[in-house]
Amino acid sequence: MATTRRRTWSLFDGERRRPTEYDIVTRGFHYHFGRQPAPFDLDPGSAINQWYLRHREGSPLQASDWEGFRDPAQLNYRRYIALQHEREIYAEGVVDSFEADDHDARLDPAWVAVLGRLYLPARFALHVLQITSEYVGQLAPSTAIMNVALFQGADELRALQWIAYRAKSLSLTHGAALADGKTARALWEDDPAWQPARETLERLLLAYDWGEAFTALNLVVKPAFDTLLKQCFADLALANGDGLTTRLLRDSGADTARSQDWSSALARYAIAARPENLKTLTEWEDTWRPRAMAAVEGLATLFAAAPKPADPGEVLTTVTAAVDRFHSTILTGQSER
Repeated sequence: MATTRRRTWSLFDGERRRPTEYDIVTRGFHYHFGRQPAPFDLDPGSAINQWYLRHREGSPLQASDWEGFRDPAQLNYRRYIALQHEREIYAEGVVDSFEADDHDARLDPAWVAVLGRLYLPARFALHVLQITSEYVGQLAPSTAIMNVALFQGADELRALQWIAYRAKSLSLTHGAALADGKTARALWEDDPAWQPARETLERLLLAYDWGEAFTALNLVVKPAFDTLLKQCFADLALANGDGLTTRLLRDSGADTARSQDWSSALARYAIAARPENLKTLTEWEDTWRPRAMAAVEGLATLFAAAPKPADPGEVLTTVTAAVDRFHSTILTGQSER
């Protein structure tokens, strides 16, 4: 007698289909959202429960079911590690190639001075972006949102580690001060060009509402900083004969693309789930955009100090246009790439 092979199916998006690996390890794993009377199995009045109830469940950014959001790249931990493993092999090969050619020794000292003022202190800025990404992930109302935010934090950590590596490698030929963390920190804390950026980023650390933190970071501040560093400064480095810095910055552009894909997808999901969310997101964007652009304007002044300079006004225009294009993807649903 013929037998029918039994199959395991799952319900996703209202249709019967075989779950993917992403579905299996992501969907419905968030145990501390939407629980009554408080998220965690502790006194409802405890500090952690009150924090989540105020800054997540109490956020103006609401949806009836956050589980419906899916990462466009459908990354889980295994796939993310495999992806970045390949990227790291590539980056290490690039560094080895340039170092074998004695690249840093041939750099103009005036360009190295620009690296010292803008590129090397940028690791403090990236650390803030990392911390905020982790915070968004920690408070995220679903596992899918948590995962992409945590992966983004790991991206920032990888990028700032390469900047720290460049600080050490540059110091071997252009002076030990370049590798001294106190030197970079002094610039971060006191250099006039960095102060608007530092103010913006320190305010970002105080955006406790998870929705505002996501909006400020992923829809405004990070797109602006990524364009400034990974596009404008990468172009400036190339013009000044620093191919290694250019390659490292452009390689990290893949992380920016992935961040913008899931960020615009999440914003669209929130607006579709609850039209009132558009007003909420717009108000937060209107608050954070002037801060982000003031940060860019301050750092753009350093572009004029390069041996082959770039016009600060043109840098600001490029960043503004890039942020505008990214915001258009939220409304149209189409990637700018």
